[in-house]
Amino acid sequence: MDPPVDLAPLRRSHQERKAALLQQLSRPSSSSRGLRSVLHKLSQLCDQSLRTLWQQAGFAPDCALIAVGGYGRGELFPHSDVDLLLLLPEDSQPERDAELKARIERFIGGCWDIGLEIGSSVRSRSECQAEATRDVTVQTALLECRLICGSQQSFDALVADLKQAMDPRAFFVAKTLEQRQRHQKFESTPYALEPNCKESPGGLRDLQVILWVAKAAGLGQTWDELVTRGLATPLEARQIKTNEALLGLIRARLHLLAQRREDRLVFDLQHALAESFGLLNTASSGATPPATPARQPLKRASEVLMKRYYWAAKAVTQLNQILLLNIEERLAGQPEQARQMRALNPRFLDNNGLLEVASDDLYQQQAHAILETFHLYQTSAGIKGLSARTLRALYHARTLMNARFRADPVNRACLLRILQHPEGITRVLRLMNQTSVLGRTLWAFRHTVGQMQHDLFHVYTVDQHILMVLRNMRRFFIAEHAHEYPFCSQLAAGWDKPWVLYIAALFHDIAKGRGGDHSELGARYVRHFCRQHGIARADAQLIEFLVAQHLSMSRVAQKQDLSDPDVIQAFAKHVGNERNLTALYLLTVADIRGTSPKVWNAWKGKLLENLYHGTLRTLGGRAPDPDTEIEARKREALTLLALHALPHQAHKALWDTLDLSYFMRHQADEIAWHTRVLTRQLAHQARPSPSVPSADAAAGLKPSIVRARLWPEGEGLQVLVYASDQSDLFARICGYFDNAGFGIQDARIHTTLDGQALDTFQVIAPTLAEHYRELIAMVESQLARTIDQRGPLPEPGKSRLSRRVKSFPIAPRVDLQPDEKAQRWLLSVSASDRTGLLYGMARVLARHSVSVELAKVSTLGERVEDTFLISGAPLQVNKRQIEIETELLAVLAA
Repeated sequence: MDPPVDLAPLRRSHQERKAALLQQLSRPSSSSRGLRSVLHKLSQLCDQSLRTLWQQAGFAPDCALIAVGGYGRGELFPHSDVDLLLLLPEDSQPERDAELKARIERFIGGCWDIGLEIGSSVRSRSECQAEATRDVTVQTALLECRLICGSQQSFDALVADLKQAMDPRAFFVAKTLEQRQRHQKFESTPYALEPNCKESPGGLRDLQVILWVAKAAGLGQTWDELVTRGLATPLEARQIKTNEALLGLIRARLHLLAQRREDRLVFDLQHALAESFGLLNTASSGATPPATPARQPLKRASEVLMKRYYWAAKAVTQLNQILLLNIEERLAGQPEQARQMRALNPRFLDNNGLLEVASDDLYQQQAHAILETFHLYQTSAGIKGLSARTLRALYHARTLMNARFRADPVNRACLLRILQHPEGITRVLRLMNQTSVLGRTLWAFRHTVGQMQHDLFHVYTVDQHILMVLRNMRRFFIAEHAHEYPFCSQLAAGWDKPWVLYIAALFHDIAKGRGGDHSELGARYVRHFCRQHGIARADAQLIEFLVAQHLSMSRVAQKQDLSDPDVIQAFAKHVGNERNLTALYLLTVADIRGTSPKVWNAWKGKLLENLYHGTLRTLGGRAPDPDTEIEARKREALTLLALHALPHQAHKALWDTLDLSYFMRHQADEIAWHTRVLTRQLAHQARPSPSVPSADAAAGLKPSIVRARLWPEGEGLQVLVYASDQSDLFARICGYFDNAGFGIQDARIHTTLDGQALDTFQVIAPTLAEHYRELIAMVESQLARTIDQRGPLPEPGKSRLSRRVKSFPIAPRVDLQPDEKAQRWLLSVSASDRTGLLYGMARVLARHSVSVELAKVSTLGERVEDTFLISGAPLQVNKRQIEIETELLAVLAA
């Protein structure tokens, strides 16, 4: 072996030349001109350094160093791995040949020493062929192999072996299945809020798949060659090149900003990435509703960039589908005249389950056929998709869908037929969106495509959220999904016009990002739509009501006291009638479920259902009667108590200490549970104890009672706390739940007539599997001990904000308003969520001797919307109010 070589000069030279090339990429510009040249030069720079290392390692002449994978294409992104194959002769055995093994280790170590992040494999020709046969990923990497240095003869022999072993049809099937699995990993949508510009649907990988399968089949290696072979049109090739350049520039800039391989457009980098494109925060110029003055809402630079990305990814998704279908047909080798097709009408054919246009220029000759395509797709049995020919014709017909097209009565009637058809509404609208037809036919929808939502709980862009809500609404009317939300399915079964709800779902967020109240603007859009499409007045009024009020039901359910008859009466007056109420309830559930998988839970469902039933009774003429309602609950509770063999009149001692508000705020089964637990415990505490009296006993303080159970109607625990009332009790309980990792969803605080606190908490447990009994026992013992410790409240622990919260901070908001009787106050807060937030607020209220009577805690993704019903003498003094609000804002902003 030769003596070690000083690699410092090579490393320094490589790093300096690489830095100079990266400098060219870092200049603020949205132009991708020169990108390919820089990536190619980065690849050449690696080639040169690797050749030097190869020569220094002293490999035999029959060995070869080969670039594979992305590096094999001759384009290297700033921090991508350098994929290498060390091709050895057939008789080489590094594990036995110590000198060869030392040369390999010296070469690979030298690569890392000079700063190359390599992915290396050491194989012979036969091993390469065997691995390629077993693993399509290896076969793909070798498909793009390129000789860097070493034996040309060995390299040519390897290429010949791989070409001979290639089965283009099997390779096509493997790569399309692999693509489908990769898409599923990213929820089959390019519209994730933090997409991967390489791997997500519509990313660079989708373009590479086309070239891989084309090259494997001998159909071309470049976009221009695919045009020459008739697989792509010149327009499609231009579109691909444009979008490929944008995605490539985004990926290169992400690497530079992160200073490592980072292909995700994470929130932390989106703003800096937008600035690197020369983008600034601007006023948007989206379309405005009819008869509405122009609005200019502020658009973030990151929002503008992400919209560009989504539109590029959408185009790539469409073109990927068109070209792969074309390649599949070419591989099938079935001449067009030999295909078995069934005519659906003079304009369309059934091509083995794919809808195909009868002629390539159909849409240019008959623009009405564009929407007819989707109506046939929706209504024709056996049609499961669109053929490559149809997709291509639609792609080239986009410019036909203009204002004249949208104003055509025939097209308007066809769109309404699609929306009113009883089946296939979700899949047809998704397909219309994927092919850009929905946004060009319904112009208001076009501005929602790729529109981000900076609210920390929506995980989809506006257009995808709208289609998700539409899907949820549709599932209420499908019997196979009745088990998901039985009550919604029950209401849907009695609904006569599902399409009314579908249109409301389609328009409910259509004005997002336009400035102003999107509910109000959306109502104007949908009013104009109904007028244009001849929808009957009564149906149009209901649709407009739903769009305008789609947030009102969740707002009342999650922020107001549903045990207050005035709240129910006011909401009943607001909705007006049972039909409006039912429609609004269904839209509200579908909307909340469509924001994020993490936002909906059984507790929110219970609140909405309670509001629905209470409002329905009021609309039916049964005005809330507290006395009658309380008596009914007491009778039901006594019936439940009798099943547990509670002695006659045993409940009386506890119930005599409870006022009307307690019975109004608790259901019969909760009253029975409280009574059963507390009656036995209080009887036990009443027995004389021989133990030495404690300080608490001397002060008249009884030991706290804490009991927990699984919530009968959903996930989480219900926790009962019965303790001597104290000003900091709520804060102390919040502190325990915070430290133990529980999330509080609801708290009902009640003080008995004899000065005891009787509080009920609804909490979500960090883990609630088969060990729930141990968890319940832990809560009961530890929380009781925490309450009885007394002493000053502990300081809140330090909390960390998530990446997303840091990227999209929410301005803290505190609103303190008296109720109509000016006896209690409604405190509403909004802020970014973090650990310890509720405890921090509770400490402020305790410090000012403010009592919490009701707490509703709503966590929407990573934003909190909490509401408290509070009371206390300090609230009657303006100066003290300001102090409380100021301190709460400080806690929220910490």
